[in-house]
Amino acid sequence: MADSTGITEATVGVGGAAESTDMVLNIGPQHPSTHGVLRLRLVLDGERISRAEPVVGYMHRGAEKLFEARDYRQIIVLANRHDWLSAFSNELGVVLAVERMLGMEVPERAVWLRTLLAELNRALNHLMFLGSYPLELGGLTPIFYAFSEREDLQHVMEEVSGGRMHYMFNRVGGLKEDLPAGWTGRARQAVAKVRSGLGRIDDLVSGNEVFRARTKGVGVLAPETVHAYGVSGPIARASGVGFDLRRDEPYLAYGELQDTLRVVTRTEGDCLARFEVLLDQTRNALELADACLDRLAELPPGPVNQRLPKVLKAPEGATYAWTENPLGVNGYYLVSKGDKTPHRLKLRTASFNNIQALSQLLPGTLVADMVAILGSFFFVVGDIDK
Repeated sequence: MADSTGITEATVGVGGAAESTDMVLNIGPQHPSTHGVLRLRLVLDGERISRAEPVVGYMHRGAEKLFEARDYRQIIVLANRHDWLSAFSNELGVVLAVERMLGMEVPERAVWLRTLLAELNRALNHLMFLGSYPLELGGLTPIFYAFSEREDLQHVMEEVSGGRMHYMFNRVGGLKEDLPAGWTGRARQAVAKVRSGLGRIDDLVSGNEVFRARTKGVGVLAPETVHAYGVSGPIARASGVGFDLRRDEPYLAYGELQDTLRVVTRTEGDCLARFEVLLDQTRNALELADACLDRLAELPPGPVNQRLPKVLKAPEGATYAWTENPLGVNGYYLVSKGDKTPHRLKLRTASFNNIQALSQLLPGTLVADMVAILGSFFFVVGDIDK
């Protein structure tokens, strides 16, 4: 259209044509120093998400293939790294699979020690998300409290294993070595200190009006989606799916801890419920740790591992072991051809299954709520990409 000056103007993208045009938005991939390299491909209809696709694989390191080139002692160093917040639990699943293949019994003292350290590792994992999730929604203070509590647990974990993040303390047949002198007393003090500190995080976050407004009723995950996608752990239990291997298929010493073990559930299935489940589960992990320390005090001194041959070979066959890791169910499918290295070791990680449910959950939600929903899924990207 030409005006009186002779200049021609064109107006583009108004009316029905603009309203029917979808916007494709890429969230990520992000730098590894943030929450990890995950990409979400979102199709938007105005401010609402109409389609969502999690795109994974940016951190893939081929751990499952590398298992095939290392013997049964060496694969532990790979196993404890995919979920770097749950290193002890990752090691544990692998050695349980190998021990099952060998038909090996582990000394009782090692069983209780493994259970104790697994629960301390669970609390460490959960404290990270209890601090980082409010941070993603604009709350800075809780992460300082969470890291303060984490340091208390990190000290005792580092003292017993020598490792700060990747403990390398599990061995086929038990544990690397026995406890340092006086360690159980220091562990009790750390557990008590963290338990008292959880109240600060609860007071700061759970009753905060802004936090509740951003999370209550937001990102509701239906139980049907939980079952369809194999979602597990705190996310599934926040939607009312009360599955927990520690209760439903006990391993280690959990069969004797049923009076202490609480499977925490909610029915709302929203972001707030997922946070509340994580907080209550942390409290229960500390209760289980205290129960393990009580039991260890009653046990007589004894070995914490089995003597193994110089070259360890698993018999030909296949086995499957699974554990209730902090983020959900981890599975370990081990195939052996009688050699000193696994023929195949397939990992079923909790984060991988959990994150797939976003393709069902995000459509229909607002872009502004996407960060709140994504953060409430408590995933580790290395656990997705392996």
